[in-house]
Amino acid sequence: MSDFPWGPGTATGIGSLPGTDIAEAQRIVLGELPGLPHLPELPARGPGADMIGRAAGFLVELPVQLYAGRWQISSKPGKDLRRTADLLERDLDQLTEQADGYTGPLKIQAAGPWTLAASLDLPIGGRMLRDPGAVRDLTDSLAEGLRRHVADVRKRVPGATVLLQLDEPSLPAVLAGRVPTESGLSAYREVDGPDAASRLRTVVEAVGVPVIVHCCAPEVPLPVIRDAGAAAVAFDLSLLKELDPLGEAIEAGLGLFAGAAPTVPAAGARPPESKQIAERVSTLWRRLGFPAARLPEQVVITPACGLAGAPPAYVRALLKACTEAGRRIAEV
Repeated sequence: MSDFPWGPGTATGIGSLPGTDIAEAQRIVLGELPGLPHLPELPARGPGADMIGRAAGFLVELPVQLYAGRWQISSKPGKDLRRTADLLERDLDQLTEQADGYTGPLKIQAAGPWTLAASLDLPIGGRMLRDPGAVRDLTDSLAEGLRRHVADVRKRVPGATVLLQLDEPSLPAVLAGRVPTESGLSAYREVDGPDAASRLRTVVEAVGVPVIVHCCAPEVPLPVIRDAGAAAVAFDLSLLKELDPLGEAIEAGLGLFAGAAPTVPAAGARPPESKQIAERVSTLWRRLGFPAARLPEQVVITPACGLAGAPPAYVRALLKACTEAGRRIAEV
């Protein structure tokens, strides 16, 4: 019996898909990713469907608004927040309808506290990241909002085992002190690893379900993600530079969502075949020196990142290839 909340040889998507039709997006996900479907995100619908806007919509008693094209903390809820809530409600209604009777793992996504802190503006200007007290309030608010969101999804799809993915593309920049200030002339001070892990842990512990931390930037901070109590890390294999930290994370029992297929096709290229994707993941596993039997249990195959910028036909072919690649590694 596997210790992981997904079956052997599983594949899934990262979150975003192209287009604006949530019913079609949900059909694609449930059809092509039967082992671990997810709630699709369609940022092409505009503000409130974007990663930051959607996650800000989960905040409890911290309303946001759009100001000069950026999300900002506001004094009271307004039309921007209503639009965000409406888009989410429509998406959840589609999930409820199409996943009726589904049993198995089901993934939902939201931006994590550090990416939100590096992206949301304070009412007085500057990112929330500049104020440790604001970051603490933001984290507590997000943790409660995501706890409610998880409970809502569990009610809507009672047969599902819910997993939460926290998208943290800004986490390496936060840790390295590379998030620029508004002027662009300087950067916010770096956050140390224990503090970063502590804020992430606040969310992990609040939601009460397995959490995957997704970071599609270079220098994924594996020790921080492990210390936060995450069940798995999701990353782009093409950005992997050092094997030792990854080996240590695997040894410690961290699941891997291995981004092994390009999110957009090269000019004139066909979608990668399942054999190529499976071989890429298997080769890495062999280099790390772990037993072959652990590979299909500990690793989930995914595209390198979200697919919002990919052609629709490519998306379907790619997700199908990822699922087939998962079956291949499970048969070895």
